Amino acid sequence: MTRNDDHRELRTLLLLLALAVGLLITGAAVCLAVVHPWLAGPLAVGAAVLTCLAGLARTVAKAAREHS
Repeated sequence: MTRNDDHRELRTLLLLLALAVGLLITGAAVCLAVVHPWLAGPLAVGAAVLTCLAGLARTVAKAAREHS
C-alpha cells in the first residue's frame, strides 16, 4: 500500500465536504444578489478574488509537494 492510498477515503470525504460548502455559499450569494441587486457587483469581485486565491494556494501546494 502506498502513501497515496492510505488516506484516499478521507481525502474524498474532505473534497465532497468542500464541494458541498462551496455550493451552499454559491447558492447563498445568488439568493442575496437576487434579493439585493446592488450587491451583485461586490459579490462578483469577491468571487473573483477568492478564485485567484484558491488557484494560488493550489500552485503553492503543488510546488511544495514537488519540492519535498
